[in-house]
Amino acid sequence: MKYLVMIYGSQADYDAMNGIGSEGRPAWTEKDLQAMFQHMESINNDLAETGEVLEGNGLSAPKQAIVVTGGPGGASVVSDGPFGETKEVLAGYWVLDCASDERVTEIAKRVHQCPAPEGSPVSDVVIRPILEQAPGK
Repeated sequence: MKYLVMIYGSQADYDAMNGIGSEGRPAWTEKDLQAMFQHMESINNDLAETGEVLEGNGLSAPKQAIVVTGGPGGASVVSDGPFGETKEVLAGYWVLDCASDERVTEIAKRVHQCPAPEGSPVSDVVIRPILEQAPGK
């Protein structure tokens, strides 16, 4: 079965990773970043070896987002980020093909254990099965 495994973050999290800390989000050091990158690289290498990863990427900071919303008269309005109404955004994802819910959960637990500086918030890891056919069919 295919799954989308998602990890979330905020603009403050991206800023902290770039050395700009804020309340509840200490600035990351180069050592912190290397530990995180090594952890994620290890997961990605293992998933490539097992053939379970179909795709995966980290995403740019929310302030680099482009959003298309509805405007007056149904016209599309294009805006850039960041957006006050959105506290957390998708920070990275994997599309995995796993044998079971248990296996994808095992992988998500490993992602969740990613090292971060003391006092940093820990993002939830969300797993969503990918529909391979229309619901109800």
